[in-house]
Amino acid sequence: MEKLIIGLDPGLAILGFGVIKCVYNSKTDKIDSTSLVDFGVIKTTKKQEMGERLITIYEDLHTIFNTFKPDLAATEKLFFYRMGNTILVAQARGILMLVLAQHGIPLIEFTPAQIKKALTSYGNANKSDVQQAVARELDLDEIPKPDDAADALAIALAASWLSEI
Repeated sequence: MEKLIIGLDPGLAILGFGVIKCVYNSKTDKIDSTSLVDFGVIKTTKKQEMGERLITIYEDLHTIFNTFKPDLAATEKLFFYRMGNTILVAQARGILMLVLAQHGIPLIEFTPAQIKKALTSYGNANKSDVQQAVARELDLDEIPKPDDAADALAIALAASWLSEI
């Protein structure tokens, strides 16, 4: 059985996405192989009005979901660290959740510590360790850029290991 998983790293200026394909062993329900399908970012600028930025995210997410037709989506749980930035991320995240619902794609969420632990066995791992784990697990010659896309791939990998098929 194959499953396409999309990891999403929501943000208003940059929303990262990463799509992986997992092939599961039908007898054991364990992953036989994981491969990179695609990754990238949706960008908006401060010069755009808020509504325009949200429309860009909305339309680009529809395009991504129509292109890849993922079976599962995963994202990081929203947490509060800087109120201004959290509100902007929440707005982009609302659009993301709306588009997922419109496409009927289930969403699972993880804390940053859960993602780090899944990839590195250490919940307080640094960004570099997580990015190196992404490159290693997907057999990539280099760490995906920009960081938002690498983070999205980390989320997708965590989902492949921590979710039930």
